[in-house]
Amino acid sequence: MSSADRTPGPPRAAQRAFEPVAKALAGRRWFPLWAVVHHRGRKSGTAFETPIAIVPTTDPATVLIGLPWGAHTNWARNVVAAGGAVLTWRGRDVTTTDARIVECDEAAPLARPFFRFVVRRMPAALVLRRS
Repeated sequence: MSSADRTPGPPRAAQRAFEPVAKALAGRRWFPLWAVVHHRGRKSGTAFETPIAIVPTTDPATVLIGLPWGAHTNWARNVVAAGGAVLTWRGRDVTTTDARIVECDEAAPLARPFFRFVVRRMPAALVLRRS
């Protein structure tokens, strides 16, 4: 795959500025749209905690995470390789399985109607099942 086929990642300056705020809010009971995904590197085995945005779904057993930077996002590939992850979401740890990356056309119908427009604008999404 050439570099032209990849969606560029977030601007580094914006990522550095935003990350402390995201880490402070993600996973809190009173902030349900953000969570923290706990995962391990595919090659290094290093433990990571990544703040992410949860997309509300029509099925409570489905967890949907938009991938605005595309399917090649490292943390998402780590979760798929592991088959799932633990999320700290709404103040609790949630175990997930059956991780898969899907295109926006498959992900949009899983989202609540108000959020489908946003999901359709993303290049990909991560779908997980609560276990």
